[in-house]
Amino acid sequence: MVLIQSAPSMAQRVRLAFSRRARQYDAAASLQRAVAWRLARHCRDLALPPGPRADLGAGTGLLSKALEQQRPGCTLLRLDACEALLKQGARQERAGVAEPLDSAPQRLWDLNNGLPEDLGGAALLVSSFALHWLEDPAASLRQWCDALAPGGWLGLAVPTAGSFPQWRQAAAAAGVPCTALALPELPRLLAVAAPRLELRLCSPLRYSRSGTSGGALLRPMGTVGAGTTDAAPLGVGEWRKLEAHWPQDRCGHKHLSWEVLLLIGRRPPKEPKR
Repeated sequence: MVLIQSAPSMAQRVRLAFSRRARQYDAAASLQRAVAWRLARHCRDLALPPGPRADLGAGTGLLSKALEQQRPGCTLLRLDACEALLKQGARQERAGVAEPLDSAPQRLWDLNNGLPEDLGGAALLVSSFALHWLEDPAASLRQWCDALAPGGWLGLAVPTAGSFPQWRQAAAAAGVPCTALALPELPRLLAVAAPRLELRLCSPLRYSRSGTSGGALLRPMGTVGAGTTDAAPLGVGEWRKLEAHWPQDRCGHKHLSWEVLLLIGRRPPKEPKR
C-alpha cells in the first residue's frame, strides 16, 4: 500500500515558517515593532468597559508589551497558533529579571477557527500584522467586531493590497509572476468594520524601505518567517529578470512600500432603557 501524504495547508506552512524563525523574529521585525508601538499609543487612553482583553495573533508579544508599557495595569491575553513565537516572547519577558516573574497569559489558538468562547463580550481586542495570514480576513474581522462588548474597542493594524507596488511593477515589466502574498483589500475590510464600529481612527499608512536591490528589500520578510505565499517560487532566471526591472530613483536606490491600515473602533454602547 502506498500512502499519499496531502500537502500542508497554507496555515500549516505559515506556522512552520514562523516557528523556524522565532528566535530571530524580534531582532529583525523593525517594521512590525514600529507599527505595534504606534497602535499601542493610540489605544493607551481608551475608556474600556469590563471584559476580557486580548492580543490576537500576538506572536512574541510586540503589541502586547507596547500597550502594557504604555498602559500599566492593562494585561492582555496573547493568542497565537505558533507555539514557538509565544514561548520566545515569554522567554524574553523573563530574561534579565532578578525576581521571579509570572509569564503573561497566553494561549495556543488558531484564529482560523474563530475566537475562544471566553473572549465573548471583550473589552479590548488588538491585533497587529496577523489578520492578513488568516484564510478569510474579512470574515475574521467580522467575528472580532461582533465579539466586543457594548463600548468595547478593537485596535487593528494590517498590511493591505496597496502594498508592494514596486514589486508588482517589476514583475509586470519582467514578465514573471509576482509571488507576493495576496493581502486583503482595504475597501472590503472597511465595509466590514464601518457598520459595526464607531471609528475613532481609520488611516491607511505608508511605510517604505530603500536598498541597493529588490532581493535585499525582500530578505527581511524571510528572516522573520513572513515569506510564505501560495505562489510557486521563481527560478534563478526569473529572479534576475525581476531584479533588472525593479524601479529605482535618480540616486539608483530601489524601494519597497507597505500600505498598512490602522483602525481603532468602538462597538456602540447600548442605549439606556427609557
